[in-house]
Amino acid sequence: MTHPSVSLADSVLNVLKSFRRYLWQYRLSVSFALGAIALLSVLITPVLSAPVAPLSVQVQPSNPQLGDTLSVVIQGASSANPTVAFNQKTYTAFPMGADRYRALLPTTPQSAAGRQSIQVTADGTVKDLAVQLRDRTFPTQSIWLGNGGGPEGTDHEFDRVDAFKALVTPDKLWNGAFQRPATGEVTSVYGVRRYYNGEFAEDYYHRGVDYAGGVGSAIIAPAAGKVVLVGRVADGFELHGNTIGVDHGQGVASIFIHLSRIDVKEGDTVQAGQTLGGIGSTGAATGPHLHWGLYVNGLSIDPVPWRESGFE
Repeated sequence: MTHPSVSLADSVLNVLKSFRRYLWQYRLSVSFALGAIALLSVLITPVLSAPVAPLSVQVQPSNPQLGDTLSVVIQGASSANPTVAFNQKTYTAFPMGADRYRALLPTTPQSAAGRQSIQVTADGTVKDLAVQLRDRTFPTQSIWLGNGGGPEGTDHEFDRVDAFKALVTPDKLWNGAFQRPATGEVTSVYGVRRYYNGEFAEDYYHRGVDYAGGVGSAIIAPAAGKVVLVGRVADGFELHGNTIGVDHGQGVASIFIHLSRIDVKEGDTVQAGQTLGGIGSTGAATGPHLHWGLYVNGLSIDPVPWRESGFE
């Protein structure tokens, strides 16, 4: 028979041995965990401490002139859409993919020539740069108006046209260079300045390009977009005449005025080359022609660069 005291001693000894093994295993586990943490810190530290790539900003065209659209491409922004400040206005830069964003800045015959500042803000960083905007000579016309002076327009049409020009939607709908919207010869170029009854009109310039054509000759969409404005003489479009406005996205929009007919309706999606209507002489027009105006962020810009090379 085993003595009780011996059994008790053996039991205590076994407990102590088990506790030692536990301590040893725990020590190994803690050591392993600490080692893993140390290794991870070594691997992660270079990533965390790596310098953030500086913003890269490219402005095209490199030698712009009055009436040009400036394309500001921002590379390296990683958070919300960057903004671009130019001529006391702030413009949204839209994503192009691969951490690239682009803002379109309008200039007109009424912009100031010379050195112009551009300020890009992205990821809490502000980058200042400048462009040299070349002066440009625009043709002039002298017009003598009688007592009538033609239609002055209605509040209804001005309100609708102003809302159309102010529209900025996020999706880019156009692709490549714009097409010629009519086949006739150009009768009036962009940017023409005028004297009315001998006085220079400071606030006026021809906001588009005029194309000759017979009444009913087809006009087409120069690029894909969405019809967001249809105005008719019968609805109060006394000055513009029958009108179509197409939103190409991201602040780019085309307006077609003086039409004889309209073949589309508001809400229609149109493709480049699709017939929109016909040339006419409705509204304040001295004869049949198409007036095509191209707007970028609310301002009328020269459409020629958009037709010759386009914007990505």
